[in-house]
Amino acid sequence: MTGTIVLVGPAATGKSTLGRLVAARLGKPFVDIDEIAWPYYAETGWDLDRLLDRIHAVGRVDAEREWEPARAHATERIMADQPDAVVALGAGHTSYSDPTCAQRVQAALSQAPHVVLLLPSPDPKRSLAVLRERSIAAKDTDWIRDGHDFLDQWITDPFNHTVSTSVLYTDGLTPEQAATSIVAEASESNRAG
Repeated sequence: MTGTIVLVGPAATGKSTLGRLVAARLGKPFVDIDEIAWPYYAETGWDLDRLLDRIHAVGRVDAEREWEPARAHATERIMADQPDAVVALGAGHTSYSDPTCAQRVQAALSQAPHVVLLLPSPDPKRSLAVLRERSIAAKDTDWIRDGHDFLDQWITDPFNHTVSTSVLYTDGLTPEQAATSIVAEASESNRAG
């Protein structure tokens, strides 16, 4: 099967776990943007110290907005540098207030034949409850910063649906079952295309 498979969605949806499983089944490399993006951010003048300084100076919400061009750049670069891979995009890489950044990311992701949005449920409230519980259990965070609920933002952001070619609701599925679904859909899409 040819073509990049990109997994998008809020934090704690299992993008990395499923990405590794899908990549292993298809014999493709797996790329997690959260693991390799800092050199790409640096190309736009951002490093962890600058991000932390901006969070301290203006708060998390405004710092995240300032950081959007770096996230868009990293997404563009990873899509160009990792052809025919399985790519997990961190939640912030598909959530933008700047329309120019959103357009850049949409163009980059349009090159991938399979962009799968992962959510627990079609019900946003159910998804929020599930992902909040997972985030607290796995990373000891509820994703609420400076009074802003990032997790809710990522769940309800329509851009995820704009860039995705399909949605997989994972509530009640094991990671293996979800990976099987992604592989089957990508294989069928390749045969149809």
